[in-house]
Amino acid sequence: MCHDTVKNRQWSRRGFLKGSGLAVFGLTLGGIPSFVAQAATNTFKKNSYVKQKTLVTIFQRGAMDGLAAVQPIENSFLQNARPELFLKAGKGEEKLLDLDGTFGLSPYLSPLINFFESGQMAIVHGSGLPIENRSHFDMQDYTESGTPGKKSTKTGWLNRAMVSSEKKKNTSPFRAVALAPTRPRILYGNESSIAVERLEDLNFRESIISEESLNGIGKAYQYERNLRLSNAGQNGLEAIKLMKSIDLEMKDTINYPHSNLGHSLRQIAQLIKAGVGLEIAFAESIGWDTHSRQPTKNGAFARNATDLSNCIAAFWKDIKQYQDDVVIMTMTEFGRTTKQNGSLGTDHGSGSCQFIIGNNIKGGKILNNLKQINRETCSRELPVTTDFRDVAQTVLNNHLNMSDTSIFPNYDAKNIPLFKV
Repeated sequence: MCHDTVKNRQWSRRGFLKGSGLAVFGLTLGGIPSFVAQAATNTFKKNSYVKQKTLVTIFQRGAMDGLAAVQPIENSFLQNARPELFLKAGKGEEKLLDLDGTFGLSPYLSPLINFFESGQMAIVHGSGLPIENRSHFDMQDYTESGTPGKKSTKTGWLNRAMVSSEKKKNTSPFRAVALAPTRPRILYGNESSIAVERLEDLNFRESIISEESLNGIGKAYQYERNLRLSNAGQNGLEAIKLMKSIDLEMKDTINYPHSNLGHSLRQIAQLIKAGVGLEIAFAESIGWDTHSRQPTKNGAFARNATDLSNCIAAFWKDIKQYQDDVVIMTMTEFGRTTKQNGSLGTDHGSGSCQFIIGNNIKGGKILNNLKQINRETCSRELPVTTDFRDVAQTVLNNHLNMSDTSIFPNYDAKNIPLFKV
C-alpha cells in the first residue's frame, strides 16, 4: 500500500481490526504497521511508573537433566547407572564443582557457583509436577497453566498472578513481557502482556498517519466487544508510545552470549534499567532434550548449560544497581532417567531441579526432600519430591507479594524456605 493511500484512508473500526494486523500486535507485538507505531509515539507523554520488583522466569524447554546439572558426589548407584555421564568432584575441566559436600554443580554451569557461594542462589532438587506424563507438549502446558492433568485451563499462572495484585495499580504496558515470537501459555489470560522478539522493532522512524486517525484507532479498540482483544490492542499502542519516549541503552556495555537467551536477557535488563514498570519477564532456553551424546563437550547439555549460566551471569552483572529488586527463577517440564540409554543420553523422567537467584534468597543451600538417591528411590528416575507450584507460589509471595490462592486453583501451595526472613 502506498503512503498517499494510507494517509487518505478512513480507517473503520472493523476494517482496521481485521485488516491492519494490529490485533496480532496487541497480543504478540508482531505485525504492527510502522506508520501506526510512529503516530503513537508522536502523541504520547511519558508516564511515571512506580519502581517495581521484577521476576525473571526462564523456561528450559526440552526437560533438563537435574541429576547432571546438580549431581550427587560419589554416588555408586548413579555411577553404575550412567557411567559415561557421571562426573567426579575435584579441580579440572571435567570435574564436578563441590557445592556442599553432598552435591556438585556441573562444570558447564560453573558461572553459577559464584551465586551459590555468595548466598544469592538456592537450588531446589527433585522439583516438578506430580503427574505421570512424559509428553513434552503436555507437561510444558501443565507447567505453564499450573494445573497438571487439566488441559481445559485457558489461563497461565503468571497471568493469574497479575490479577491477584491489581491493587498495586501497575498500569505499565510493559508490566509483563515475554521475549518470544508469540505469547507463551504462562501469560494467557485477560491481563495484558506483551510478546516481542526484539525491542528494536518498536522503534520506528516513518510517520504517515495523523493524530486524529490514531485516536480513532484507539477508540476502535476501546469499544471492541472482545475484552481480551480490546485490552491487548490498547496495551500494544501504549507500549509503542512508551518505547519511543524512553532512552533504552541499546549499546551493549556487557558481553552477553550470542544466543536467543542472551538476546532475551539483554533486553530484559534494558527494560529494568529504563524503569518502565516491568514486573514479570519471561525468557526461553531451548534444546534440553538430551536423548543422545549427552556427556560430550559439544553435546546439547554442555552447550545449553554453558549458555544458560553465562547468560545469567551477564544479566546479573548488567543489572548491578537493580539486583535487590530482581529474582530469577528457572523451570523445566520434567527431568530425565537415572540410567543412560544406548545413545549415551537420557530419556524422559520426572523430577529435575530449579535455580532461584536473588539478593534476598536464602542461598548457598540445596533444598532436597529426597534423602537418598539409590536403586530403591530412583530406580528409573528422580522422583518429584517438591511440587513446582510450591516453588512458584513461594517466589510470588515473597518477592512480588502475590499470595492469592486462585493462582494455583485446587492446590494448597506450601511456602518453602527460599527467602531470608
